[in-house]
Amino acid sequence: MRANPRAASRRPARRWAAASALLLAPLAGCSSGGAPGSAAPAAPTAVDIGPLVHTSGTADVDPGRPFTVTAEPGSRLTDVTVSAPDGRQVAGQLAGDQHSWQSTGRLSAGAKYTVLIAADNGKGGRGETTTSFSTVVPQNQLTAELGPDSSGTGVYGVGQPLTVKLSEPVKDPAARQEVERSLTVTSEPAVTGAWYWVDDQNLHFRPQEYWPANARIKLSFDRTGARISDGLYAGQSSSKSFRTGDRVEATVDAAAHELTYRRNGEVVNTIPVTTGKPGFSTRNGIKVVLGQEAVVRMNGETIGIAAGSRDSYDLQVHWATRVTWSGEYVHAAPWSVGSQGVANVSHGCTGMSTDNAKWFFDQTRIGDIVQVVNSIGSEMEPFGNGFGDWNISWDDWVKHSALGKPVTTAGPLDPTTTDPGGPLPQL
Repeated sequence: MRANPRAASRRPARRWAAASALLLAPLAGCSSGGAPGSAAPAAPTAVDIGPLVHTSGTADVDPGRPFTVTAEPGSRLTDVTVSAPDGRQVAGQLAGDQHSWQSTGRLSAGAKYTVLIAADNGKGGRGETTTSFSTVVPQNQLTAELGPDSSGTGVYGVGQPLTVKLSEPVKDPAARQEVERSLTVTSEPAVTGAWYWVDDQNLHFRPQEYWPANARIKLSFDRTGARISDGLYAGQSSSKSFRTGDRVEATVDAAAHELTYRRNGEVVNTIPVTTGKPGFSTRNGIKVVLGQEAVVRMNGETIGIAAGSRDSYDLQVHWATRVTWSGEYVHAAPWSVGSQGVANVSHGCTGMSTDNAKWFFDQTRIGDIVQVVNSIGSEMEPFGNGFGDWNISWDDWVKHSALGKPVTTAGPLDPTTTDPGGPLPQL
């Protein structure tokens, strides 16, 4: 489809170069059915319009500037179509006098465009010509590192947020909107979600509620060559696919000294625990499992406890499920079994018997939810110490999107996306 005199095409500008010409064959005339001796109006003569039209460049065109086509005085443009490599037409505007045309749509960097130009010479001659131009590949390209990272099995808990780390800071509000437009989240089933700018280089995406159980999810950064801001263009595309497992939620009641484990809304187990004692009280709030270690060394000096002091410790701890980067775990604490279910005596972790810790470890995966309630400790940080994303209200979350609105994740998913991790055992 071509642009009409009021539509279609795209950008850059530099030197003027004559477009290559395509000489059309003469059009045959036909006689009129009118009175004897009368003749039909002459058909337009096919002419070489190459010398009559000029473009603003053919190579190394700046994608941040409009692409123009201009006719010689006395000639006029009748049609201009600029097509991207994928066939998409670039929007443009023909001047009222039909002497010039200018792209109004955006050009991508590092792309080759085809241009079809139709014109007449003002003397009854018409013709078409085809040319092309290439936009320059920018030195400053924005890439995105997508998460969750590849350290997991490809199956995550329903609390796992999506993360994007940009290759450089983006501060301008309009540029941030372009970044969000370059990011696509699709899921099956579809949900309503939104982006949150944690800082100038990091974004998180989460649904309004937790992800559905056993959902398939794909995150893509894919607008290679698109303009983000002056001199900055989207670089190499990337994508990340995974799925969620069952909906697993562990609620730690610090006042009742009990952990309640739910799978898909059903209570599966209750476990006596101990949490942080005064001065080391466990954080309240929703946390997301960050990782698991069958054995981990825990040393009090890493959280500011002086070696040799009354509260110092240096232990090999088993079946440790991490929920903060600062060192809060759910883990085996055989030394405090007498206090579990009765009192809070830990340095901030949730401790339980070795058998219970092994059970919890086996039944939990990265992205599952651990929520602490009724502790006298501080609130879980939203960012920086793990994933506290779910502690932010939905209204406040949406306000930190550059686009200022939620989006739906409805859309086609690759049918070959599979579950690489398999289900957890059901007890």
